[in-house]
Amino acid sequence: MGFREFCRRHCLYLAWFVSIIAVAGSLYLSEVLHYEPCKLCWFQRIFMYPQLFLLGIATYRGDKRIIPYVLPLTIVGGSISVYHYALQKIPGLERISNCTIGVPCSKDYLNYFGFITVPLLALIAFVLITVLLWFGREKEEADS
Repeated sequence: MGFREFCRRHCLYLAWFVSIIAVAGSLYLSEVLHYEPCKLCWFQRIFMYPQLFLLGIATYRGDKRIIPYVLPLTIVGGSISVYHYALQKIPGLERISNCTIGVPCSKDYLNYFGFITVPLLALIAFVLITVLLWFGREKEEADS
């Protein structure tokens, strides 16, 4: 069994694991390190947190029928992450941003190696979940 087949077979488990890490990481940053989330961080959380429960229940039941319902959450959440990351890395975007109340969305709490920030980590999680579920969806279609 190759890596791709492994991902197809265990897509729900792997996607659920990624969502656990993403949710735990966001809670660690806000509740332990006391980093206040900006407006776009909240929107990303709105699209990530339900996946923890949806994928957990689907994993427990072994039900891949959840995939078409979770994919829109990952795509929209990932799109918000791309915009948020661009806002942090392209200084001109801050002037047209709608992040004016509370913590500015251009604020970098983490900035490892000059490019790894919280929105990039969220984007990686959304992309991983999307790819894993897409592989699982292909397997489901092949079985039908």
